[in-house]
Amino acid sequence: MIDTPGVPLTLLAFIGVIGPLVFIHEMGHYLAGRWFGVKAEAFSIGFGNEVAGWTDKRGTRWKLGWLPLGGYVRFAGDMTPASQPTAEWLALPADERARTFQAKPVWQRAIVVAAGPFVNFVAAILILAGFAHFYGARTAPPVVGDVVQRSPAAVAGLRAGDRLIALDGRAMESFADIAQFAMLRPAETVAVTYERGGTRGSTTMAIGVVTEKDRFGNAYRIGRIGIASPPAEYQPVSLIKAPLVGAHQVGDIVRGTLDTLGQIITGRRSVDELGGPIRIAKVSGEQMTLGWPAFIGLIALVSINLGFINLLPVPMLDGGHLLFYAIEAIRRRPVSVAVQEWAFRGGMAAILALMILVTFNDLGAFGLWRGLAGLIG
Repeated sequence: MIDTPGVPLTLLAFIGVIGPLVFIHEMGHYLAGRWFGVKAEAFSIGFGNEVAGWTDKRGTRWKLGWLPLGGYVRFAGDMTPASQPTAEWLALPADERARTFQAKPVWQRAIVVAAGPFVNFVAAILILAGFAHFYGARTAPPVVGDVVQRSPAAVAGLRAGDRLIALDGRAMESFADIAQFAMLRPAETVAVTYERGGTRGSTTMAIGVVTEKDRFGNAYRIGRIGIASPPAEYQPVSLIKAPLVGAHQVGDIVRGTLDTLGQIITGRRSVDELGGPIRIAKVSGEQMTLGWPAFIGLIALVSINLGFINLLPVPMLDGGHLLFYAIEAIRRRPVSVAVQEWAFRGGMAAILALMILVTFNDLGAFGLWRGLAGLIG
C-alpha cells in the first residue's frame, strides 16, 4: 500500500475529471441547439450561485457555479418540464418565439437532448482510440492456456487448449471477454460451451470469489475461474482503425455496466458498490498519482458512465426527456402537463434518494461508519 493523495490533489484531480466532461456534455447540447437556431440563455458549469461569468454577443450568459457537480444549458422557451406553450411563451414576438426550444419539432428537441450523452461517448472513443494507436491492442484468443488445480475451471472439467465458445449463451471472442465476464459474476453458476479437438461440449461452472486490494487499500470482490491466458501479442493499430477499436471497447464497458446494474436490481450484487462524487474524487486523486495514462483512462471511463447515466429513462435526466419525446412522436401530441410534472417530481425524488445512498456508501468507503462505531463502542 502507498500513501493516499492529499485533499488538495484529490480536489484538483476531481475538478480535472468532472469539469471537462461536464463542459463537453453541455457543449453538445449547446451546439446542437445552435445548429437548429435555438437561443441559449445560460451555459453553466456547476450549480448554485454564480462565482464568475460573462455574457456573449448572442445574449448567452456563460458562468461558473460554486458547486462543481454538474452543469446545464438553459434554452429560450424551455419554461416547463413539458415544454408546452405557456401564456409567457405565447406573448413573445413571432420571430423570438421561433428561436425558443419548445417551438422546434420533436425530432430536433430529441437531437438537442441526446447530443450531450453522445459527445461523452465520442470523447471516450477518442481517448481509447488514442491508447490503441499509441500502445497497440492486446489480442489473445478465447482459449484456455492452463488450468489451476482445484479451481472452478478444473472442477467443471475444462482443460488446457479448450476454446470457450460461450458463457451463459454470450459469445466469447477473446480471452479478455472471458476475464471480464467472470470478473463481474462472483459466486454465480454459469453454462459453458467449449470446443475440444474439433468437438463441442458443454458443462456448468461455479465462478469463484476473490477479494483483492489495490495499492491504495481499496478492496474489490471479483469473480475468477482459474485459467491462464494463452500467449498474447500486441498488434499495432492504424489511425484509421483506432476509432473502431475505441468504439468496441466503449461497447464492452457499457455492456459491463448494464450487467452490473442488472445484478444490483436483481439482488445478486450489493448496492454498497454504488459510488458517488466523493468516491470519484478519491479515485481521481489515486489515478493522478499513477501518472497521466491512468488519469486519462479514468476520464474515459467516467465519460462513458456520465453518458450512460444520462440516457437512463428517468425524468430529470436526458433519457427521461427522450422517453417523453418518443411518446410524443408516437401519439402525435405531448403527454399531459400534469403527468409530466408528476413524473419529474418522482424523478427528482429518485435522484435525491440515490445521491443520499451513494454518499452514505462513499462515507462508508472512507471508514467513517467504522470510526463512529468504534467511538460508540
